[in-house]
Amino acid sequence: MKFIDYYEVLGLDENASDDEIKKAYRRLARKYHPDVSEEKHAEEKFKQLGEAYEVLKDTEKRAEYDQLKKHGYRGGSDFTPPPGWQSREDFRGGGFTDADIGGFSEFFETIFGHPGMGRSYAGDGASGGFSLRGQDMHHRISISLEEAFSGAMRTISLRSHSVDAHGQMSPTTKTLNIKIPKGVTHGQKIRLQGQGSAGIGGGPNGDLFLEVEIALHKNYTVERKDVTLVLPVTPWEAALGATVDVPTLGGNVNLKVPPGARSGQRLRLKGRGMPGTPAGDQYVVLQITNPQIETDKDKELMRQMEKQMDFNPRVHLGV
Repeated sequence: MKFIDYYEVLGLDENASDDEIKKAYRRLARKYHPDVSEEKHAEEKFKQLGEAYEVLKDTEKRAEYDQLKKHGYRGGSDFTPPPGWQSREDFRGGGFTDADIGGFSEFFETIFGHPGMGRSYAGDGASGGFSLRGQDMHHRISISLEEAFSGAMRTISLRSHSVDAHGQMSPTTKTLNIKIPKGVTHGQKIRLQGQGSAGIGGGPNGDLFLEVEIALHKNYTVERKDVTLVLPVTPWEAALGATVDVPTLGGNVNLKVPPGARSGQRLRLKGRGMPGTPAGDQYVVLQITNPQIETDKDKELMRQMEKQMDFNPRVHLGV
């Protein structure tokens, strides 16, 4: 008879917490469940997982098992119970029955005895029958900045699976109408409870997590809730000051450009960014744009400005 390292079966070390044991069992049981797994020797592996979980989830059994390991036994080594060891006559567990997985190993029964008639183990239900929560699903959805600002309805199709009355799983396509809340940000995840993969054995469905991807915009850039727009202004608007129309995601607004404004100067429109509590701001970056010189009169006007203003923008460079 060979010693079975139950920690090794679950891929854990000996200091694993109860929560880590439970998570490891659920993850691997989902992978090797005979109804859904395509892995080789899935049924045998599933049985080993259930046996390992039955031992390590129980405080008393785990303590007894850990005592055995202190004798130096390792997985796969020959095993004979140490002198004075007496197995239990019977034990109680909860979840799926001995018959469901084809019985316990000789190693298990040598240590803990054989389960009493009708007893069950290694599941999460109190009334017997194996059940497992469905896997969570993740999907990326791309939306426009305008949809992120105002909110939107989108229809998506996902590859999933359904479970029939006999517990058999088959692929299916699921179509969902998704409400995108206004003010959603790039990278934000929207959780849709129960819209993930179907559970096994009556277990609850997993959840669907939608990761929002906001497409690049031709006019605006976004950082969290704040929006930035580069706004072209004429030289005379920048020099003399002006009130100009500025587009925002919520519609056009008036902006006062102060006299003597500089190219690259940032002005703020408070609360005109993405919706939220509080809402973001819109920043306007001024970009002084020269007009096209198309006629002789245009050229003459520029020459007059040159003579009258005597302006050297490179004086700070010493040239």
